[in-house]
Amino acid sequence: MSRIYDIPGFLKYINVKGTNSDIIQVVHYDEHPGILLKSHPSKIDFYLLALKDKIEVQSPIESMSDSYLYLDKPGNTIEWDMKSPFSGYAIFINEKLLNKAVKDVSFANYDRHEALFLTQEEKDTLYDLFSKAYIEYKKENYSKEVLVSYTSLIISYTQIYYERQFQARSKIYNKVVADFYQELEACLNNPNGISELPSVAYFAGKANLSTNYFGDLIKHFTGTSPIDHIHEGIIQVAKNKLRQTKLSVSEIAYSLGFDYPTYFTRFFRQKTGISPKVFRNQ
Repeated sequence: MSRIYDIPGFLKYINVKGTNSDIIQVVHYDEHPGILLKSHPSKIDFYLLALKDKIEVQSPIESMSDSYLYLDKPGNTIEWDMKSPFSGYAIFINEKLLNKAVKDVSFANYDRHEALFLTQEEKDTLYDLFSKAYIEYKKENYSKEVLVSYTSLIISYTQIYYERQFQARSKIYNKVVADFYQELEACLNNPNGISELPSVAYFAGKANLSTNYFGDLIKHFTGTSPIDHIHEGIIQVAKNKLRQTKLSVSEIAYSLGFDYPTYFTRFFRQKTGISPKVFRNQ
């Protein structure tokens, strides 16, 4: 079981000199050459925004340069294995200070330490904001309000950059969409039936992406959320079985991964407006 760190505890763990404040701290990585380069899974109870240079990220999806932005939320478990020290900045901030800023921001809920690749222009913009936040933080009587404002502005830009990343990587992400369609069809049409209802998390794991990131990606390129795709697929297979087989409603329910036939009947009526039996008799 991974340990849960607060801000000062986490900074001490990664060999970064900080304060005892659990409200907000800003770090310039260049000033900490002895930073911990490898860690087992560790859970955090704060928001972490990190702008890093000179690091290598291995991912089957992302094609990265050497500049990235990471945002981790409270409750995330993170681990890393770096070959050498890196440069950049990080803001460690209590979730209470960011509740409003991240309320409607989907990427703030990514739970797999997703990296945001930055263009040079985006990197320059974020470096300017992080460095100004660091300068403010180093003042003897820094303004918490100013630091929260800088953090909120960084988040606003990040939302724009994630949307840009989807388009910039359309060729790569189109394959993710195609794989999702193929895997969903194979799952729903398994001749041995489905042991449990397919979930967005299952397909996100196949793509090595967080559930929320995967959901944003699929909706961006198809206009429909992955859960709606899954539900539409289940209904279509159910209709085919009701039309083309003599299986009972209960047998069809179990073959589609429903634990109870009543759940299937309720689901079918919710999506179509009629019960499975009425549909079959039509």
